Amino acid sequence: MKKLLLLLCVVSVSITMEAQITTPAASPGSKLKQKVGLTDVTVDYSRPSMRGRTIFGDLVPYNKLWRTGANAYTKVSFSTDVTIAGTEVKAGTYSIFTKPGESSWEVFFYTDTEGGGTPREWDDSKVAAKTTAQVYPIPMDIETFTITIDDLTSNGANLGLMWEKVYVGIPFTVPADSAVMKDIETTLAGPSAGDYYTAAVYYLNEDKDISKAKEWMEKAMSMTKEPRFWQLRQQSLIYAKAGDKKAAIETAKKSLAASETAGNDDYVKMNKDSLKEWGAL
Repeated sequence: MKKLLLLLCVVSVSITMEAQITTPAASPGSKLKQKVGLTDVTVDYSRPSMRGRTIFGDLVPYNKLWRTGANAYTKVSFSTDVTIAGTEVKAGTYSIFTKPGESSWEVFFYTDTEGGGTPREWDDSKVAAKTTAQVYPIPMDIETFTITIDDLTSNGANLGLMWEKVYVGIPFTVPADSAVMKDIETTLAGPSAGDYYTAAVYYLNEDKDISKAKEWMEKAMSMTKEPRFWQLRQQSLIYAKAGDKKAAIETAKKSLAASETAGNDDYVKMNKDSLKEWGAL
């Protein structure tokens, strides 16, 4: 009986120790994703609430470095280079730190993204960009700290910080226009050598119009400064299939010489086999 009671006591203690009570996070995490122009922008942060407290100038002192949220560093990621306050910021992830003031905030984009609170030792060399942003008063309380991406255009937006009766916007620009103009120029200039080559090889392999494949491959080679041995190999096969044995042999010999120089035994063998088949070896 005593052993049974002891066993029940142990089981009871074990169950009690393993039981977990789940409660809401005081500052729940949040992730914001937004396409700005052609750039993917992601913000990962925690959101503290006022809960009857005075925030700026009290809970968050003026002119003192703030983690701009709660818990782990608040982070922003850009999929392309962006420009902040005239400074080019490379694509990547940055933590955001601020020094709130009554009329303006200092804002820092910091390359160290691992940690919580604020850095124990601030390193100016890790500041990718910094700017000063004006404070705009809001007529009602924003209970929970909120980050937004506002005033979207094709070439930029504002990274907005809101809490209590304060809004601060940090403008940034993205290279959408330059990317689009480059695409337009490339597209209007016509297919590239790679486009012609890929189309020609596809026609060869899929047994489509070989005369068209020959035309495209010749166009690709004319646009290529130094054709590689595998490109010449494909061209020789197209010539052979098109019935131009002389051109096939000439091109296969070029591919053979180039593959021997490159030390590619597979292509050396394939070219020799074709040249034997075509009566050139």
